[in-house]
Amino acid sequence: MKILVCITHVPDTTSKIAFTDNNTQFDKTGVQYIIGPYDDYALARAVELKESNGASVTVLNVGEAETEPTIRKALAIGADEAIRINAFPSDSYFVARQIANVAKEGNYDMILMGRESIDFNGGQVHGMVGELLNIPSISPVMKLEIEGSTAKMAREIEGGKEQLEMSLPFVAGCQEPIAEWKIPNMRGIMSARTKPLNVVEPFEDDKRSEVVSFSLPAEKGSVKMVDSENVGELVDLLKNEAKVI
Repeated sequence: MKILVCITHVPDTTSKIAFTDNNTQFDKTGVQYIIGPYDDYALARAVELKESNGASVTVLNVGEAETEPTIRKALAIGADEAIRINAFPSDSYFVARQIANVAKEGNYDMILMGRESIDFNGGQVHGMVGELLNIPSISPVMKLEIEGSTAKMAREIEGGKEQLEMSLPFVAGCQEPIAEWKIPNMRGIMSARTKPLNVVEPFEDDKRSEVVSFSLPAEKGSVKMVDSENVGELVDLLKNEAKVI
């Protein structure tokens, strides 16, 4: 079984966000980068399947040279090899085209990725990859088991969970609790240094959108305390000042 795990290179959730060039560029100064948290779940489940089913795991990232430490971490966690597509991930469609092109060549049994990246939170790539490859795409997947050539999955839907079965291959956007995060140990870190990391040029530069500008959320306003007995004042403030009723 061959598994392709697509990972993103995103700012740590504790990083302070700022923009430059008249709010048109993200300021990377002092920012620590990590594997996308949802991608971490996908990678952890792939490593578990490798250990239980004898699968091979390839990680893929669409990114420039600065993403290689993040890719090496994925190798340290348990992936066998890595591919970096040498391009800035400009939009979801561009990224999906790159992933689909690699997947066609690799003939993978499943493609796992996070339900969304935590920088742009688009949640679109897995669906686009499935469409481009003409295979099923399911998200958000919270349980994944493989029995022969059949995948059994559970995903969240509004008001409950949905149980699914399908034949390989497929694309899955993963989330907790599909697996527990894995932390690289010293042996994994040392072995990651010698595992293959192949750099390939992008399939084509077909961008469908561009970022015009960024903005930070508005600062929190002041708080007004209203006595619990004064319901009339509270209603008046909600209606005439906050304008929410």
